[in-house]
Amino acid sequence: MGKQEDANLILRLYEIRREPVMREARNWFFTFNPTSAAEYMEAIMGEHSGHLRMVITYWDMAASLVNNGAIDEQMFNDANGCANSGTNRRCSSISRRSSAASRTTKKSWRPCASESR
Repeated sequence: MGKQEDANLILRLYEIRREPVMREARNWFFTFNPTSAAEYMEAIMGEHSGHLRMVITYWDMAASLVNNGAIDEQMFNDANGCANSGTNRRCSSISRRSSAASRTTKKSWRPCASESR
């Protein structure tokens, strides 16, 4: 895919992030700090289930576009200023515990270089 197509996909992802319901979900997500799988499950089954699923699936979708070559990884990182890293950090420890428990691994997009320091 060319740079123009990559840029158009990134702009479309940004448009989705600006939608009112997504903004509401992201605002809630910044207050969400689970420390256990039980707290995560509580949220997934509670009143903010839609918010949690919206934010998580948004970044899963964006990461799948990067992982499958639809968007250049460097361009994506540059354009998003590591906006996904908060999502990544909040879910990664629970995800690691769940993965260890189920012994399944999944290809996942890495946070940008400034976040991995």
